[in-house]
Formats: sequence, C-alpha cells, structure tokens
Amino acid sequence: MTDWVVLVESASDISQAETPHKVLRISDYISKPALFAGRRPYILNLARSYAYQSEGYYASLLAEARGHRVSPSVQTMVELSKKSLYNHALPDLGETLQDALAKGAPKVDTLFVAFSRCDIPAYEGLAREAMDWFRTPALEIEFDAEAPHGIARIRAMPPHKLKDQRRQFFLDAMEAYTKGRVKSEKTRTPAKWALAVLIDPNEKTAPSKPASLKRFADVAEKMGVEVELIDPTDLPSLAEFDALFIRATTSIDNFTYRFARRAEQEGMPVIDDTQSMIRCTNKVYLKEILEKAGLPIPLTEIVDEKADLAALFHRLGSPVILKTPDGSFGVNMVKAHTLEELQTGARKMFEDTALIIAQEFRPTKFDWRIGVLNGEPLYACQYRMARGHWQTVKYKEDGKSTEGGFTTMPVEDAPPDVVNAAVRAAQLIGDGLYGVDLKETEQGVIIIEINDNPSIDHDVEGLILKDEIWRRIISWFSTRLERRMNHSG
Repeated sequence: MTDWVVLVESASDISQAETPHKVLRISDYISKPALFAGRRPYILNLARSYAYQSEGYYASLLAEARGHRVSPSVQTMVELSKKSLYNHALPDLGETLQDALAKGAPKVDTLFVAFSRCDIPAYEGLAREAMDWFRTPALEIEFDAEAPHGIARIRAMPPHKLKDQRRQFFLDAMEAYTKGRVKSEKTRTPAKWALAVLIDPNEKTAPSKPASLKRFADVAEKMGVEVELIDPTDLPSLAEFDALFIRATTSIDNFTYRFARRAEQEGMPVIDDTQSMIRCTNKVYLKEILEKAGLPIPLTEIVDEKADLAALFHRLGSPVILKTPDGSFGVNMVKAHTLEELQTGARKMFEDTALIIAQEFRPTKFDWRIGVLNGEPLYACQYRMARGHWQTVKYKEDGKSTEGGFTTMPVEDAPPDVVNAAVRAAQLIGDGLYGVDLKETEQGVIIIEINDNPSIDHDVEGLILKDEIWRRIISWFSTRLERRMNHSG
C-alpha cells in the first residue's frame, strides 16, 4: 500500500483501476479510524461536495485531527465557498492573468487546473499560482474582463463531473503529481514526521552538499523522520509535509522567503523562518541590535548618499570595508585603500540601495564560525583566509572561487569568549539555526555578522560531531512537532 489514499463518495467517481493508490469510500474513512493506525497517509479528498458539514468537509476535518496530510484542507474548502473569502487572492492572480494575456495567451472563458497543471501552456503560471493559494485537486477559474482583476469565479471541481478529455487530463495530472512522492516501506522506524528539505538544483555554492543531505536523510530515517528534497517548483505541495528545512541560500526577494512564509502559514516548524531571514540578511539591522546589546563589533557606520566620505575615511582609517546591507558570503563588498576607491565603490553600491555599511578593517589569519541551534553552540570552525586574499573566499571574475582551509574543533575547545559572544548574538535573532562569524583581535573578540543559513557539511562543520550534528537538527524539528501535537490534542 502506498502513502496515498484517494477518498471518493462512489466507486464510479474514481475506480481502483484508474490509479495505483488505495481508493476508499469517504464513509469508510470517517467511520473506521483504525484503518491507518500507525501511518500518516496523504489523503486526496475527491468528494462530490466540499460544502460545510458535508461528508467531504468532515473527511478533511477528521484527516487533520488524525494527523494525516490532506488536500484540500478545511481552510481551503471554507475559502472557496464564497468569493468574499477568497478576494484576498484575486489581486495576485489577476496580475498573473494580465501578464499571460500580454504575452499572447488565448482568451478563454474558463481554465481547468488539476494538481497545478492546465492544458493551455500559456496559463501554466496562473495554474501554479492558483494551486499555491488553494491547494485542492482540481479547480475551475472563470474569466470575465469586466470583473475585478478579470476573474469572475474560482471553484473546486469534483472529479465525478469531469468528462472525456478533462477527466483524462485530471487522471494524468494526479499520476504525475503523486509519482515519485510514494515512499517504499523500507524505513527502519515507521516515519512519524515528513520533513521537506528545500534545495536549489542550480546553486553552485549551496549551504549543504548533496552527500551531506544524503547523510542527513539517513540519520533522519533512523529517527523516524521521512526526508524529501524539494525544489523551487514544489511550493504548491509544501502542505504535504510537517516541517521545512531550507538548504538553499536565503534571501527575502527569492523563493526561499516564499517557502518559509508558506510553512509558517501552515503552522510548520521551519529553518530558517522569515523573521530570521529579514533580520540576518540586513546588516543595518544587525549593527543596531548588536550595538544595543553591548556586543563587540568593528567600528561601523551606516552611510547614505549625503555622507561626507572624506570625513568617514578619516574616522575609520585605511582601508575601509564597504558592504551592501543585504550581502552575504563575502559578496558585494569593497576594500577601499584610498578616498577615490571609497567614492567609486560607494557610488556603485548606491545604484541599488539607499544605505550602505562602512567598517574599519580588522585583519586576521582566520575567521571563527560558531554554529548555534536553539540558543546553544553546535559547532566551532576556523576558516582561514584564501591565499593572497583578505577574505576566506576569493571570488574570481569568471564566477569561480577559491577558499582557504578550515579547522573544526569541539565547541568546548574553542575560546569561551568567542563561543559566548556568538551565542548571545544568535539569541538576539531567534531560536533557530545560525552561524555567527567572529574575529579574534588584539582588542578582543568582535562579531562580523550573523548568518541565518549557515553552511553545514558532514566533512567540515560536522567533522567533530559527525551524525550527531544532524540528530540535533532533526530533534529540533521533532520537539516542536511533538509540542504542537500535544497542544492541539
């Protein structure tokens, strides 16, 4: 038996011969809760009606109460019951619709969407966005140029009303949607939770290498947690999972923020959460909170276009380090040895941002990175400067990069003042996973930045703890999921 269960009101709605997944009458699902004892199936609720207090409504309500993953959710049913309840989605959907029309999409009266797919390629973007808003197996969108945002109505489509080509399209879309998400019964411990790990297949410098994520999944399996890698196209299916671990470089203006936001809306534990992203990706914010907390940082000034750069250069000394507020991993930085270099670098940065960061330069042979999870130190690494360079990573014009070496050590062997400063800094952000960069100077320890998406690989950051580093992260998720379940119970 697969992880998928298809609920129908009548055997004629979807037959067992039309899908490899278990087909079950809704009445049996409602009346026989012991059918799935010890399992957490994904329920496709294909009821004829999702109206309030209908069988379809109660099926999803009970699925949520039983801890089963279900589509559509009760919230989606309620929202789709009245236009006034889904009006909040229309501006975004209308904008996507107008973009499609502007690019030559044919004008049609309705669009049928099944599992994020539609049969008109020009409307694929709208289909995905509609399913992002309303995660239900099948939707019909009615268009009207006179209606606000060009959309007259959105409604769920019960499969028993689908005929001929539309029915076959639905079955094909369901097969494609569930294919590859079926898990074999090979786990040593029955999976209690499903954890999505978000990656960017096109990213060259991801926070964790594929081999490390494989190790992470193996450890999770032994702890009863099912891990599945997802990519930027999987937002509509995020609700299938219980928690989200982001292993793609985060930014508030890319897909990682949208995934984190959706996970929070679903009540999922997530690393990294949107608040951590917003705080850590902006160095203006970090400067303020670190200074307010009395934590040591390099002499730093926030600069706007009206700033007296000559006076700034005199105060900070040569060289001056310029940074964009949202830069990370050492990119978007300038090391200015002269006033002219400072002016040139600032002028270029001001093309994209209203404020920039200027810091005094504190040379060291290596930077510390202290990983902090849930307010406790997780790992301690020294990253040495790249050969002939002032940063740990040297980026070349051809896009390639070279790195200095590293030394990983037990947290208890790292200097206490370094570890303590890192923990205090991370606690200002939240209780998630952070990597705090610090330097040891003659004047003492200084904090360079706090990363919300620190690199973790089993052969670098995990060199000392080995699989224990993954167990602690998995336990972070499990603890919160247990707490949520106990609270809801």
